[in-house]
Amino acid sequence: MIEALIGYSRILAIIGDIVQVQVQEDSGNEIAAPRLEDLAIIEAVDGSRSLAQVINIKRDVVALQVFRGTRGISTDSTVRFLGRPMQVSYSGNIFGRVFRGTGEPIDGGPDLSHEPAVPIGGPSVNPMRRILASRMIRTSVPMIDVFNSLVESQKIPIFSKAGEPFNALLARIGIQADADAIVFGGMGLIFDDYYFFRKTFEEAGMFARMVMFVNQASDPVVERLLIPDLSLAVAENIAVEEQKRVLVLLTDMTAYGDALKEVSIAMDQVPASRGYPGDLYSQLARRYEKACDYAQGGSVTILSVTTMPGGDVTHPIPDNTGYITEGQFYLHDGVLDPFGSLSRLKQHVIGKVTREDHGQIMNTMIRFYSQGRDAEQKQAMAFELSGFDQKTLKFGKLFRQRFMDINISMSLEEALDLSWRTLAECFEPQELLMRQELIDKYFPAKPQSVLSAT
Repeated sequence: MIEALIGYSRILAIIGDIVQVQVQEDSGNEIAAPRLEDLAIIEAVDGSRSLAQVINIKRDVVALQVFRGTRGISTDSTVRFLGRPMQVSYSGNIFGRVFRGTGEPIDGGPDLSHEPAVPIGGPSVNPMRRILASRMIRTSVPMIDVFNSLVESQKIPIFSKAGEPFNALLARIGIQADADAIVFGGMGLIFDDYYFFRKTFEEAGMFARMVMFVNQASDPVVERLLIPDLSLAVAENIAVEEQKRVLVLLTDMTAYGDALKEVSIAMDQVPASRGYPGDLYSQLARRYEKACDYAQGGSVTILSVTTMPGGDVTHPIPDNTGYITEGQFYLHDGVLDPFGSLSRLKQHVIGKVTREDHGQIMNTMIRFYSQGRDAEQKQAMAFELSGFDQKTLKFGKLFRQRFMDINISMSLEEALDLSWRTLAECFEPQELLMRQELIDKYFPAKPQSVLSAT
């Protein structure tokens, strides 16, 4: 079949992993005519073949990104267009498998090239097929479940500086989340991180319901650009065909943005902010908008990691991400910051699919923690503290110990009960400023020995 396709041998330039070839503007052959995101085979003079993808077309000049790199490719090579976009294997046999950025297995398991395949990178879902987010994904991380609930069909990043334990947090959420299937996409991972994720998921017994797509730091940069599309194409099909609740874990989207930047520079595109391509927002949005709760099917929820170079939230990648996603989890100093974190969809589930006291507990706990932070500042400046300030100082210390550590794992109901106990240890019922019926129902009664002593 490949030999029957029209070959183009006028290669104009080879820049990094980008090959530019001149073609006929109207070849009269629909199969041979190049189209954006179609695949092509580049055959070198020694007979070796490399897979590439069309990334740009300007009149009769087509730019191809070569997945395995351009080593061995010369201007004497021949390009043949396959007339179809990139596809990924999709069947029951993909679960428990690890694939690279080209969709090929890297786990030593059997070849899946003869399995059914689905195209990647299609359009986002028709709004008529979506329903309003109304179900919660429990993670057993109290700073998420209690204060910024993760909702099905949500797209939300973890904003973090380099050196923070964001990969450990992402892995824990993947293991503890009450999703039916997990799809993991790793971009630019060093081997230690890849080994950590694979070992952690295997030991947790996760592989039976998950699929991994991994691009390591030593792999070609252009393969990094395909990881989100491969992951989301599989997730969409699991959600639609099998009606499952799918959680997609992506790390690190900053590596994805840097790969876009590298490719755009190689193509001599006019740079925008800090050298990133002008369509950075569109490229990110195209992937994030795959998150969906299907009217007839399951759901796709996207939880990603976005590292902030130098801790700069105004960097183009986190800055653009913030306009696309529905909030963020802000990780710094090893904890999820309750002030920097935000889930814009939590109001769809708090108090509706969760316990009636959830909303009031969330607001009261954050209010007292904020007052505790203010009391700490007053104490640092040697101001005299009131009795209530002392109570908020105690509460702030307990709050950090019992809730903010990302290694803490407990169910939502356990976290709500612990919240009430923590409030009871620091404050009197009348100081809570909460609905009286909730206080009567949930505020712990003080032990008899304490009451008699007072």
